[in-house]
Amino acid sequence: MKNQRPVNLEISTIKFPITAIVSILHRMSGVVLFAGVAVLLWLLDASLASEEQFVALQEALTRPLWQFIIWAVLAALAYHLVAGVRHLIMDCGIGESLQGGRLGAVIVVVLSLVLIVLAGVWVW
Repeated sequence: MKNQRPVNLEISTIKFPITAIVSILHRMSGVVLFAGVAVLLWLLDASLASEEQFVALQEALTRPLWQFIIWAVLAALAYHLVAGVRHLIMDCGIGESLQGGRLGAVIVVVLSLVLIVLAGVWVW
């Protein structure tokens, strides 16, 4: 009897379709958003503590590290939003075919990249 198990089990050599990549990135952006909300709430709390801390926070947010953090949270938000809208559209029965799923995934990637670049321009 021939063994029907897969031969290649090394995950780094497996080619994922674009729909799988978009789905994995949607989950990852949700995790980044979860952590990003904690950072944003901490920044809000610090900004409301006193006028001196508000001014210090304004100065700190001009530093590249903090600008990158803010951009990363905005990028995760943009991607998660666009991918979430794709899921809502698919829940309505649009784009459920294999070809429609691929087209929707490509649209998510392109639209997200545009929004992420615009967020970077806005932050910097």
